[in-house]
Amino acid sequence: MKLFTIIGARPQFIKAAVLSRYIRDNPSLGLSETLLHTGQHYDQNMSDVFFTEMDIPQPDINLHTGSGSHGKTTGMMLEGIEKIILEQKPDVLLVYGDTNSTLAGALAASKLHVPVAHVEAGLRSFMMVMPEEQNRRLTDHLSTWLFCPTQTAVDNLKQEGISDFESMYKPNADKKRVAITGDIMYEASLFYREKSTKTNESDFILVTIHRAENTDDFVRLSSIVTAINYLSEYKFILPVHPRTRKILEQQNLMFASHVKMMEPVGYLEMIALESACSAVLTDSGGVQKEAFFFQKPCITMRDSTEWVELVKCGWNTLVGADTEKIISAVKSIQIPNDYPELYGDGRCAEKIVSWLG
Repeated sequence: MKLFTIIGARPQFIKAAVLSRYIRDNPSLGLSETLLHTGQHYDQNMSDVFFTEMDIPQPDINLHTGSGSHGKTTGMMLEGIEKIILEQKPDVLLVYGDTNSTLAGALAASKLHVPVAHVEAGLRSFMMVMPEEQNRRLTDHLSTWLFCPTQTAVDNLKQEGISDFESMYKPNADKKRVAITGDIMYEASLFYREKSTKTNESDFILVTIHRAENTDDFVRLSSIVTAINYLSEYKFILPVHPRTRKILEQQNLMFASHVKMMEPVGYLEMIALESACSAVLTDSGGVQKEAFFFQKPCITMRDSTEWVELVKCGWNTLVGADTEKIISAVKSIQIPNDYPELYGDGRCAEKIVSWLG
């Protein structure tokens, strides 16, 4: 089987590291993989360094798309991916998550009748204003294999009329295979935590801010900055996404001295920070889960989350961009008594390959 994998953003590099390694380590499976990088993330610290530190093969193809509007970049990716599919004729195209690269890959393949496999299928924030929600919903409906991290994701698909046709010997985009595989990010955290560097930082709250719903809204972003600046008795560490830094400067928003801002970090350094911190304050989807993997309470600066099970069990608190809610949540941080098994057994890659086979 010729597998064609699309990646383009930091979370996808991490997920691909897990599955690509499993494929390379098991040649008897008869599965060959071509890795295409759309170039959606092009900064050295946000892209290239991941391939080096995580021992991922350099992509076979790089479209060097770069930044731009959603329509422009998605269109460029669509055109480039379609050309490569026509040249290489893969048996399956695999996409991860909910980025523009995800949608471009799924759309290009489905138009050419190449079956699509979606890893992290079924996640829903129920906020269609989010580009990520648009991407993941459209990709799920275009896909043939839907690999879900949790039962919640399976239930979300059922509500949209997507059910598992388990009697099908060969599934298709109309009669899909829906499978719970566990979470591929959990498998990544298990593998890389032993390889991660140690940090000298201690007694701090780790912060990440990059979602457009926060960075592109001055009121929301200024409310977040105000809340963090108010909490001067705490130490915060903030690896700053390049786009976030630019917007902060443009809006003349500044963090106080108890907030340590640093350049974007690689995955190994990020999980070292997650392991060492006392809590996490974020608007990232992936970081919410990683906080849980390292048994750290998480406060999420969004109005909804795809990872509702973390909220239900008390490990995640939704505060939106409300200054008072952020302050209150930070001041009342506590570690829940229970640590449920939510994201599988760490054998996600093996299960994905077995379903494709």
